[in-house]
Amino acid sequence: MIKRIGHLAFDVADMEQSLNFYCGILGFKKAFSIEDDQGNPWIEYIKVTDGQFIELFYGGQNKPQKIAHPIGFSHLCLEVESINEIAAHLKNSGVALDVEPLQGKDHNWQCWAKDPDGNRIEFMELHPDSPQMKA
Repeated sequence: MIKRIGHLAFDVADMEQSLNFYCGILGFKKAFSIEDDQGNPWIEYIKVTDGQFIELFYGGQNKPQKIAHPIGFSHLCLEVESINEIAAHLKNSGVALDVEPLQGKDHNWQCWAKDPDGNRIEFMELHPDSPQMKA
């Protein structure tokens, strides 16, 4: 019935800043735009890979209040070829790492950063012995 995850959507405060992050820094491509019924910009589609997208919605205004141990969405994980290369690239592009590269309990290498709106992103290099590779 279900083929795959098709997209993840974010409401963003500053579209140009978000496009620069996802396209300019992370290297994704802007696929297409959708306008609302009045012809105003509404959604920018960013292509991650064939059939997978990140939707960026214009008009985000209010960041949710930070609470301890929230229920719901936690983070976006992007698989990378080399954790050290992405970490260096992010830093050289002015993106601060919240967590430097380290090996997790699943044996995978990971580092963490945030997009311009504060959404948490995990960058993960899969280890051959990880449960994800064996699943």
